[in-house]
Amino acid sequence: MSSRGSALMLVLRYYGRELTHRKRYSVPALLAPALGNVCQLYAAPLVVAAVVQRLATGGPAGPGELAPYLIAFGALLLLAEVWWRIGFHCMNRVDAYGIESLYIVAMDALLAKDAAFFHTNFAGSLTKRSLSFASRFEEFVDTLSFDLVASVLPLTFAAVMLWRYDPALVVVLLGLILFTGVLIAPLIRRRQRLVDEREAAVAAVSGHVADCVANVAVVRAFAAEEQEAAEHRRRVADQRRKALRSWDYANLRIDTLVTPLVAITNVAGLAVALASHKRHAGVEMVLVAFTYYWNATSIMFRFNMIYRRLESALTEAAQFTELLLTPPSVVDPVDPEPLRPNGTEIRFERVDFAHPGTPALFTGLDLRVADGTKVGLVGRSGGGKTTLTQLLLRTADIGGGRITVGGQDIARLRQADLRGLIAYVPQDPSMFHRTLAENIRFARPGATDAEVRAAAEAAHVLEFADELPQGIDTLIGERGVKLSGGQRQRVALARAILRDAPILLLDEATSALDSESEVLVQRALWRVMAGRTALVVAHRLSTVAGMDRLVVLDHGRIVEQGTHAELLRGEGNYAQLWRRQSGGFLGEQVTAR
Repeated sequence: MSSRGSALMLVLRYYGRELTHRKRYSVPALLAPALGNVCQLYAAPLVVAAVVQRLATGGPAGPGELAPYLIAFGALLLLAEVWWRIGFHCMNRVDAYGIESLYIVAMDALLAKDAAFFHTNFAGSLTKRSLSFASRFEEFVDTLSFDLVASVLPLTFAAVMLWRYDPALVVVLLGLILFTGVLIAPLIRRRQRLVDEREAAVAAVSGHVADCVANVAVVRAFAAEEQEAAEHRRRVADQRRKALRSWDYANLRIDTLVTPLVAITNVAGLAVALASHKRHAGVEMVLVAFTYYWNATSIMFRFNMIYRRLESALTEAAQFTELLLTPPSVVDPVDPEPLRPNGTEIRFERVDFAHPGTPALFTGLDLRVADGTKVGLVGRSGGGKTTLTQLLLRTADIGGGRITVGGQDIARLRQADLRGLIAYVPQDPSMFHRTLAENIRFARPGATDAEVRAAAEAAHVLEFADELPQGIDTLIGERGVKLSGGQRQRVALARAILRDAPILLLDEATSALDSESEVLVQRALWRVMAGRTALVVAHRLSTVAGMDRLVVLDHGRIVEQGTHAELLRGEGNYAQLWRRQSGGFLGEQVTAR
């Protein structure tokens, strides 16, 4: 089965599960509209036909004789409305509970993905796909109940009643409906491919919009508004062409074929009824046959509309389940070890690693960070410093060797347990569109206000927070856009302080700070690092000069190790880097030859 076919089946499995879990609502939601149609479209015409037959044969037709027919006709119409109200009542609950459950499924699925997944997918496109996966459940179930089941199920009642008049009426009706289905099935499969292309174009448009919004500052800085607008127009035009192609195919191919077949079916049914009415029930049979055929063949007209709605709902939802078919590269072990580390010593033992599609970065790398020590990682960009931190966090898996924390292989631990041991501060901290306090408390949701404020004070967040309109309870905007880079780093440091984890992992944690702020924050960091194991990445060598040990990386190899003083005496790579610094920052330029 193709990837898209598997994705559609997965959508049906999820949607079907929501229906079966709520049978108390889903069964009446599916059946009640069909029973309403039976009453209104098929039972009520029987009463009218009986009245017409009575009038045609000259039977008593006074108010007294016709009153039971009028009462029965009105009762059937009222009963149909009751069934419809029951259907709507139950369907509302199926939709609401189902959408809620599917929103949770989608979020859980996204959170289970590894870092590589988010590196290769637009955030806006993922948001649209995950929300559509849940919201399209409503259209799917409503169409299934009020259109498909409510149209097809009453055909059973119609077939039984027509069979009583003349079996030929049933044979002609069902035979022509099946014949129509066989003819249009290949056309529907062809249209599915066109719909796939259309939905892919829609996803491309939404992804480009999200990308532009996320990087609007860069767009403006490079005066690239017209460039991005032109790209948007190109993508929108592509989406329009593909939408028209799929819509025109349905209109000009499928509907054009169905229309004459509907006419043929009705004419054939009426011809059979006229040919046999004198042998059977007279004019009553002609009226019933005409009404039933008209109601039944309207399904053929509406089938394309019904199919398009189901197809649209499932296809858009399948764009999300397609993502679920690719398993994450980093997963928890089937039988994880309980977390019981013997201290916090970190070991990289004969570690091999390569980024996808690139030569090996690490080959047989060995590195030990003793329990309670502070180790700085330095070296030029591309040496593997940040990659080591990501491997320790297990955002990617190594190709060989092993990494241990407290003697436990991190590949044998649950990811949540491993990361619970670590307070991590990245070079480019991520912020939520929440208050400063909420962003800090994210590290430990159960922290008190006093603890949050203490962490903010230790990271020198209060110095700018108290000047904001609502202080520490001020919203900082999407991705923290209301804060400067240095302020975001202080918030990230406050998170690490509040986390109170036994291992600190700092990746250029002070790179965006001004010199005065860096001195203050470094003092706070040294207090936090006391008694903890710390692994610190830095280009600004003054940040790590006081560490217990410095490790110099170059193209994935450890080329030097030692204290700051020892490495300066060695006159190796570190000493050269130190001399090239200006204000403590490592210049990346290559010495002219």
